[in-house]
Parts: sequence; structure tokens; C-alpha cells
Amino acid sequence: MKRSTVLILAILAAVGLVVVPSLIPTGPTSALDASSLLGSGQLFFAAGVIFLGGLLTSLTPCVYPLIPITVGVFGARQADSRGRALLLTSAYVFGMGAVFSALGVFAALSGRAFGSVLGNTWVIVGLAVFMVVLATSMFGAFELALPSGLAMKLNGVGGGGLVGALLMGSVAGFLAAPCTGPVLTGVLTWVSQTRDPVLGALLLFVYALGIGVPFFLIGVFTVRLPKSGVWMEWVKSVFGIALLALAVGYLRDGFPVIGETVSSITDKLGRIGAITIAGVLAFIGVVVGAIHLSFKEGKQWIAKGLGVAAVLIAFVIRMAAPIAVPKPTVEDLLAEKDLNAQVVKLQDAVTKADGVEKQQLQDALIAAQKKLSELKNGPEFVWALTYSAEKSKSADPFNEVLAKAKADCRPVMIDFFADWCAACKELDSHTYVSPEVRAESERFVTVKVDGTVDHDVLDALYERFGVQGLPTVAFVNPMGDVLDKPRVTGFLPPEKFLAEMRKVAVTTCSRTQ
Repeated sequence: MKRSTVLILAILAAVGLVVVPSLIPTGPTSALDASSLLGSGQLFFAAGVIFLGGLLTSLTPCVYPLIPITVGVFGARQADSRGRALLLTSAYVFGMGAVFSALGVFAALSGRAFGSVLGNTWVIVGLAVFMVVLATSMFGAFELALPSGLAMKLNGVGGGGLVGALLMGSVAGFLAAPCTGPVLTGVLTWVSQTRDPVLGALLLFVYALGIGVPFFLIGVFTVRLPKSGVWMEWVKSVFGIALLALAVGYLRDGFPVIGETVSSITDKLGRIGAITIAGVLAFIGVVVGAIHLSFKEGKQWIAKGLGVAAVLIAFVIRMAAPIAVPKPTVEDLLAEKDLNAQVVKLQDAVTKADGVEKQQLQDALIAAQKKLSELKNGPEFVWALTYSAEKSKSADPFNEVLAKAKADCRPVMIDFFADWCAACKELDSHTYVSPEVRAESERFVTVKVDGTVDHDVLDALYERFGVQGLPTVAFVNPMGDVLDKPRVTGFLPPEKFLAEMRKVAVTTCSRTQ
């Protein structure tokens, strides 16, 4: 590779690492799983990352050289109109997307079934090792190839026409397994943590759309793509580094001390210092050979290894860099849901302000302190039962509480949660502490169901109350009927949660003896 090209790649890597994380809606994070992205409202960013993964997959040696041949086989380039070409190419991509979507549904359902084991340190370590193995495949250590006989049979599927294009697309991912395998497996592992079948299918279809971009360019717009070459190995190196970054993310989750150590280092460096060092390391890593050198060429593996290590360290530092915190306004401080934290922040802000702003902050502080005092002496959110199937071994304690609620003509609010569920913890720390939510909860019999550890009794409760993922807050009316609506699935802030609670009408029970 020309030195000028290497420098351009190094500059792009450094600038991208410095700038892109700041564009993420909630700022950079060292949590690399889909649940954290999607759970914090970053659906479009997560979909964009997966789409980019699909596009880069199409540029690997197993896919890219075959694109013109494939398009020719199902007839898009020979179509008599652009509309026909679009239809044929769409059928091919749809066929590929249908298979990938099915895999996405399976991954999401599996993730839900085995969600509890993801809290096990050694399972997380196993995932990290798995990602490292996939990364070594991307770096050329081995290939995940289908048996040649099976590959030849799959290659014979389809042919010309609409149905042929659809069938060819359905087996495309398997034919290109040496390159799509590691990438697709990484994406599926990522998606499995959403535990949402619909979302899993959608995101894997987005992955197929990414792979389909070059097919549309050739089949529909007759664009001439660049010739195949060594640059496709560079794309695989990018994937290898990304998979190693995922492995580091899993290790950070499995061993919190790793994340704490990195955070303490970046805190000492400061935001600007950490970002600068990350950018410099990324630049040096690419220049040394993280992308353009090969582990299979003589002594290049030494420089390649050092370059990959530098880029990986740069990524870890950048993701752990302190987030820029602008000076909060009075409105920002009052938006703090935790009243104790709000009072502390207001007290700190008062000492640093002057003039009119200081008076506004003092008034806000007095109001917050008064509200906090009223809250401490007011109603508390009390759970009538925190039920664990693992400890109880039967649903009797749960059923007894529901039976008594029905006898007393009171509605029931049931919160299905787990220790590994981030959104569940947000409900506890932000929603259930609200004075309005606490006050409204007094008319309910409130029950928490612990889903941290799987159990047959727990699965029966999930089926009984239609629980598809956690958290789920289900409501039972005073007559003992499970309500389809309202129902809360995921985190809701206090005002929206309160609105759902109020949809459970106050009912006068009339029963025949």
C-alpha cells in the first residue's frame, strides 16, 4: 500500500475515533451490547452500525468478487427495464433478509431464554473468548467454510427469474460463510441481548440490506464497482479489530474491576487528554500496520500485532473518556428525578453562582428541600410481595396475594424484573421514587416477581401474564382479570408510568356468592 494511502487511513481512523462517539445520542459508552444501545433510545444508531456491518461484509473477499456473477445469474443486468432489474435485485436481497431475519428471531428468543446466564462471569468470559476466536478468523488464522459438497449444492439453488433470485438470496449468506460467518455470528450475539424477536428480525434484515447495497448498484444502476484486490483483506482487518473491541467490552462486564481501572485512568487524564491519546494511538496503530499488513506475511505479524493492539487500546480509552458536562441551568437541575441528588447539586450550584442566577438557585433549593421533607414524611412505595420462584419452588405465595386482592376488591400491579435488567433498575431508581407514583400505588396491591434465575414456575407465570421481555409491568383489575392494556414493557418516566396506572379504573366489585 502506498504511504499516502496509509496516512489517509490513519487520519480517518484517528478523526473517526475522536468525533464519532460524541455523535451518539447518549454520548460514548464502553458498554458494547445492543441492549444498552437500544435501551437508551439509540435504535437508529444501532441499526446504522449493523447496516454498516452488512455493507463492509459485502466488501470482503468471499462476497465482493462474486457480486457481478451473482447479479448476472439471476438476470438483473440483462433485464429489459430498470423496474424489472429492481424487482429481481430486491427479490435476491429479500431472500437473504428473510433467512437472516429468521436467525435474528432465533437469537433474540435464545437471548431471552438464557438471559439469566449472561449474568454469570464465566459465561461472559466465554463470549469474550468466542469473539477473539472470530477475530482471529478475520485476521486469516482459519476459515469457517462449508463442506465443498454442500457448497456446490447450495450454489445450484435458484437460477434466473424472480423465484430464482429469491432462492439464491436465501442461501447467499451460507455460501459466503468464511466471511459472513464471523461477522454474522458477532451481530447475532449482539442482537441476542435485546431479547426482542421483532427487533431481532428487523435488525438482521437491516444487516441484509447493508450486504445488498453493491447488488443494487450493479443490478439496478449498472454501476461498475472497483476491481477486487488486497483492499478486501483490509476490510477483514477492520472486522477483526471490531470483534476484539467487543471481546474487551464483554470482559469489562464480567470483571467490573477492569472497567473501574480504565475509568480511573481516563478520569486522571481528563476528557481532552484521554481523547487526544486515543486519537494519537489510533493514528500510530494504523500507520504501524493494523490494517494494511498481514499476519501471514513473514515478520509483518509483529508490526501488525503492535498496530492492532494500539488501535484496540485507543478504542478502550476513547470509550471510557469522561463525557463533557456543560454547566447545568436551573431547569437542568430541577429535572433531576432523585430529590436527594437534586438538593446536593443545587447546594453546589449556589456556591458557584452570583447575582440573579444565585437568587434563582436559592429559591429552587428551598423548594426542593421542602419537597424532600414532605416526601420523607409522606407515603412510601411498599411492595406487598417480592416473589422468587427459585426460593419458593411454587406459585402459592404469589397466588395467595392475588386471591386476597380479589377478595378485597383491589387491583394488582405486578413488576416482572431481573438483576441483569438495566431498564428494571431504572424503574426502581427513577420511577418508583416519584411521590405521585408512590401515592397512586396505595390503591394497588403491588408485587415484584424476580426473573433473575430461570425456573419452571417462573416460565408458567410468564405465559400466564404474557411476559415477552423484562421489565414488564402487568395489571390485574379488582375482579381478578389480567388486563391487556394498560401494560408497561420497558422503562417509563414517572409521568408516563403514572398515566398508565390511572388507566386501571376504580371498580365496584359485584360478585354472586
